[in-house]
Parts: sequence; C-alpha cells; structure tokens
Amino acid sequence: MTHYTTFQIKRDGPVAHVVLSRPEVKNAFDDVLIKEMSGALEAIAHDDSIRVMVLTGDGNVFSAGADLNWMKKVAGYGFEENVEDALIFARMLESLYRLPKPTIARINGACIGGGVGLVSACDVAVSVPDAKFALREILLGIAPSAISPYVLRKIGERYAHDYFLTGRTFDANRAREIGLVNEVVERELLDAEVDVWVKRFLHAGPKGIAATKKLINRVAWSSIEDVQEYTARTIASLRGSDEGREGFAAFFEKRKPDWDTEG
Repeated sequence: MTHYTTFQIKRDGPVAHVVLSRPEVKNAFDDVLIKEMSGALEAIAHDDSIRVMVLTGDGNVFSAGADLNWMKKVAGYGFEENVEDALIFARMLESLYRLPKPTIARINGACIGGGVGLVSACDVAVSVPDAKFALREILLGIAPSAISPYVLRKIGERYAHDYFLTGRTFDANRAREIGLVNEVVERELLDAEVDVWVKRFLHAGPKGIAATKKLINRVAWSSIEDVQEYTARTIASLRGSDEGREGFAAFFEKRKPDWDTEG
C-alpha cells in the first residue's frame, strides 16, 4: 500500500483504519494531507478487499481542523488561487462522503472546525465523552464554508445557526443530541463500540451498501417525484444482481450469505 506522510492506513482484514498522524499540530490538516487523503480515498474506493473504513486521529486528539500556518499562507493567495485551493478540500470531503464503503469516525478527542467536517462526511460517528467540538471559523473572521453541506446534513439549520455563528464549544453528549455523533462511550470502550459498528456493516452486502449510500445521498434532499424512477431502477438492479440473488437464497436456505464473515 502507498506510504503517506500525514496519516497512516492500518489494515485489519476487511477494515482500513485511517489514522491522522500530525501530532505536532494536533492532527490539523494542510494542503499535503488533503492531497494525500484524496488519493487514499480513491484507492480505498476501488479496493474490493476493503469493506469498512474507520477514520481517527493519533493520540488523544481527532483533529484540530485546518493548520493555521497553512491558512495564513493561503490568505496571501489571490482570489482565483484561493478558490482552487478551497475546491481541492471540498472535493476531498465529497470523496469521503460518497465513498462506496461504510465510514466510521472514531472520535478520540478534540474535534474542531474542519475536523467536524470530516466527522460529518462519515456515515456514523462514535466519540469519547471528554471530546470537545467547535466550529470556530467565525472567530477568525471566516466561515465553515466547504464543510457546511455535510455538517448541515447532520445537525440541520437550527443548530447551524447556533454553532456556526457563535463558534462556541460543545461536548460529546451535546454532539449526540444534535445528530453529529451516534454513540458516546467511555474511552476504554471506544474500540469495542467501533467494532460493533464494523460487524454490523460486514453483515450487509457490499454492493448493496454502495447502492444504498448512493440512494441516501440522492433521495434525502429531493422531492418524491424527482426520485421515483431512480428508486425503482435501483431496486430492480439490486434484485437482479448476483448479490441480491445470493441474499434471497441465503435467507430461504437459513444460512449466512457468502459476504457475511461475521457470526
């Protein structure tokens, strides 16, 4: 597997653990990490041996968001150069959001700014109780712009007006209440809870998961009329697929389908 300088990828069978590894800046990201992550996500998307991705941070910090030294540098760019730089980050987030594999954010500590964006682009999130969250861009005179489509999908407009506009910090339990986080568990139980989610996803058909993620993304913000044909075509293609036939056969034969390696 490709070597990356800003994060590690650790394989555990069908699971890829992506560990942000810039402890000197609390796992903040810069242009190098963004470009490397974009390449890694593309590789994971096309690797059939990977069925689940877990995203976390090195040490006791998830991510401090954007590296302020990088932000200071890009502040000196011209407008068009700034647009292109922001688009690279936006496209990386979209790649994470649209990854055809289940993604789990393992929140092991502070999750700030763009770190909240990474969490929001994942399918589910599990956090330790002492993790702190904040969207502090407004306190720097900017906005959580590139991450906003994903954060809004998680927490909705009501809470965005609060946390986007104040930059105030909130804890893991509040993150769960507003929809950013699925589970909050004690630190010693974090890996066990992540493993519970991994096993849930491994019970499901991988092609079915890819199609269902695409379905959610397409249907969630559309009118019923606009997606009716799309939903019909999706179920028709899945019912007639090899995976669909295997799923039905396994159900009627009272056995596990061939993709289910979990008990």
